[in-house]
Amino acid sequence: MFSKPSQTVYTVSRLNKEIRAVLEQGFASLVLTGEISNFITPASGHWYFSLKDEKAQIKAAMWRGNNRSQSYRPENGAQVTVRARVSLYEPRGDYQLIVEHMEPAGEGQLKQEFDALKMRLAAEGLFSSAYKKPLPQNINRVGVITSATGAAIKDILTVLKRRAPQLDVIIYPAMVQGKEAHVHLVDQIQLANARNEVDVLILGRGGGSLEDLWCFNHELLARAIYQSELPIVSAVGHEIDTTISDYVADVRAATPSAAAELVSPNTQELHNKVVELINRLNNAFKHNMADKRALATQLQHRLNLCHPRNQLNQKAQRLDELTIALQQGMRNRLYQQERTLNNLIPRLMRQSPDKKLSQASHQLMQVQTRLEQAMQHKLQHAQNSLALQASRLDSVSPLNVLARGYSITKSQQGKVVKSVAHIKKGDVLITELVDGAIKSTAL
Repeated sequence: MFSKPSQTVYTVSRLNKEIRAVLEQGFASLVLTGEISNFITPASGHWYFSLKDEKAQIKAAMWRGNNRSQSYRPENGAQVTVRARVSLYEPRGDYQLIVEHMEPAGEGQLKQEFDALKMRLAAEGLFSSAYKKPLPQNINRVGVITSATGAAIKDILTVLKRRAPQLDVIIYPAMVQGKEAHVHLVDQIQLANARNEVDVLILGRGGGSLEDLWCFNHELLARAIYQSELPIVSAVGHEIDTTISDYVADVRAATPSAAAELVSPNTQELHNKVVELINRLNNAFKHNMADKRALATQLQHRLNLCHPRNQLNQKAQRLDELTIALQQGMRNRLYQQERTLNNLIPRLMRQSPDKKLSQASHQLMQVQTRLEQAMQHKLQHAQNSLALQASRLDSVSPLNVLARGYSITKSQQGKVVKSVAHIKKGDVLITELVDGAIKSTAL
């Protein structure tokens, strides 16, 4: 049964258009990596290719306005990292990526992953100042999550002993570097929350490279910090180092020593309060800017939906597709015509007058040969027949009879005398022998 009259009936083009809007609004911008395949560059200058991994693939397009500023020229089989937005090619209903930037995988890979995670978590509100917990006014016990043997714990303990020796310190030892370090950090945050034995947590380690600090950029750790009931001070690396943990934490300290100063009261409480407010203001400003950028990006993409450039790019992609199909069709047609021509040439050669004349001349020679052979055969046959007839005639010739000793008697009129009853007395008879004749008179 069809839907009720009040239900909207879509056309295919309308459905594709609305799906495209949903995709482009839902995935404003993302970073992903994969292997390039089916890479083509039509005359329009746009790039079309697929990105794949061992389990899946997705079509992608990079418009000429973006790819002509690329110093990197991709090729099939290359591993790349791209920044792209999700879209839909409406004429075919194909889900595809519109790539805005591309570089070889591994070059700035960690930085890209950092920016992508930062953008995504900011959009979810994990950096929002509205969810950040203030440090307690009266801190009696401090928890420190770091390596038990690193430089960071020594710096923290030194500062706390100097500024507030009355504070109790509980150390939650954890790995702070390596592939599994984030798991240790998450476990210790959850353990501290479960015990609820400290007023504030310091999470940190000493300085290092981006790779060394990478465990503090893990999404699981960011969510564990966000979900912590205890306020957390992030103190990772040096002042110039920034991690995802710094953005999610309730307070960010430039160094582990600075974190110890933040959680330890002293006579300069007002000064510390000002520092805290400045840090919170900076964080609020950063988060507000991140929110504004995310909103601006979303509005820009909504604007792009209505921009003629999108339709122009869609039409350009369709033109490229038709151009490729036309070129392929022309090549196929030329190939078929060439095959037909190659098939006709032998037939034409078989119908050539020169060949027919040669065949006729050969046939004429064969006929002449056969005619001469037939004439020879006929003449031989006639000769043989004549010889046979002559032999037969000779066998009955009177001359042959005479040669065997016989004679023929004729009347004077030349009539052969076969009986004495045919002659009379006095008739002149002529007897013919083989070598002459004898004339006699009957008595």
